[in-house]
Amino acid sequence: MKPSMRKFQDENDYWRIRQFLRDVMIANGLRMFSWGVERLDYLRWHAIENRHDCGPLQDVVYLWETPDQRIAAVLTAEDAGVNYMNIHPAFKTNELEEEMIVAAEEQLSVVRNGKQKLHLWSDSQDTLRQDILNARGYVKEEWIDSQWRRDLTEPVPAVPVVDGYTIRALGDESELTARSWASWRGFHSDEPDEKYEGWEWYLNIQRCPLYRRDLDMVAVTGNVIAAFATLWFDDVTRTVVVEPVATVPEHQRKGLARACITEGLRRAQKLGAVRAFVTGSNPGPNALYASTLAPERDLSVEWRKEWEI
Repeated sequence: MKPSMRKFQDENDYWRIRQFLRDVMIANGLRMFSWGVERLDYLRWHAIENRHDCGPLQDVVYLWETPDQRIAAVLTAEDAGVNYMNIHPAFKTNELEEEMIVAAEEQLSVVRNGKQKLHLWSDSQDTLRQDILNARGYVKEEWIDSQWRRDLTEPVPAVPVVDGYTIRALGDESELTARSWASWRGFHSDEPDEKYEGWEWYLNIQRCPLYRRDLDMVAVTGNVIAAFATLWFDDVTRTVVVEPVATVPEHQRKGLARACITEGLRRAQKLGAVRAFVTGSNPGPNALYASTLAPERDLSVEWRKEWEI
């Protein structure tokens, strides 16, 4: 039963892909060799609706289905020219891998500086995919995502919080202004504040199906949100993903991000989570994640190809 490719069509596809990603996560032994459900939700509600990083789902998602309509693989674009291959291990073959890479080149590459360009990701241990990428002219980028993981089989100790700060869940809509400002300051501290675009984008974050306000952790001092860590719990795979995490610059080096993550993990554990994930690519965040979750990680490597138009 060779899978065949088609474009994303409708709302039913969205919910079928969510279940497919859950099936893949379980089949891979709860390892991040594919997207989690939260990342598909984030693509729809944040990358597309808020940031306009790419076109609608109908333009950036492709499915491979068997004749009996079982999804075997999904190709997704999260940013212009940046693509991810999600394959159920039962269907992972050289033929399917190459077919998906060719489809990405033909459908999802972009033109920059007069050349066609495409970025694809591969687990560092996936020799099958890397051999194909090498043969097709891809080169490794320096960008590597460390996918830290922690089993939640043992109690998660609380982290002491410095005086003057409280760790709690995000409040109601009246607190979204402060939460959005903290995100701007945490991720855009080197940019002028005049570029800040307001808080309404966070309403789309809260529309994501996995979003839970009781897992949207913040560190608060007075009326100021000083740090935050949002956790996404999937009760089907019983996994929880920490994303995003940041601390406002003037409140850094107080252990606030660690305290937010830890409190979120404790809450997720009570909900039934058995494994937690967080992804980092820079030395500072990676040091935090390694110490807060565990030293165990998988590495996802970015590959790039450029060719003449």
